[in-house]
Amino acid sequence: MDLIGEHPILDFRRGERVAFFFDGRQMEGYEGEPIAMALHGNGVRVYRETEEMRRPRGFFCAIGKCSSCFMVVDGVPNVRTCITPLRAGMKVETQFGNGRVPDAGE
Repeated sequence: MDLIGEHPILDFRRGERVAFFFDGRQMEGYEGEPIAMALHGNGVRVYRETEEMRRPRGFFCAIGKCSSCFMVVDGVPNVRTCITPLRAGMKVETQFGNGRVPDAGE
């Protein structure tokens, strides 16, 4: 994982190291950190594509005010991964377009 280990001013209090899945691949992050941070630490830079132009989007505002980090998390679309804490076993998927809730018959 590519994360800052030490900083002269900031103190890093990290949770336990846990496994999660991104587009079917197992990765590791720290429990409680934002999902987007865990993905960034694993080298993932594109989290979704826009509906019309299919333009890539990734970590941008980091405060939950834009839609750049929307992803599908545990089957739920449009999750703001920059403010959603990571938990062990989460299934995180790239979101294509605006996201949609699956029909009950699917």
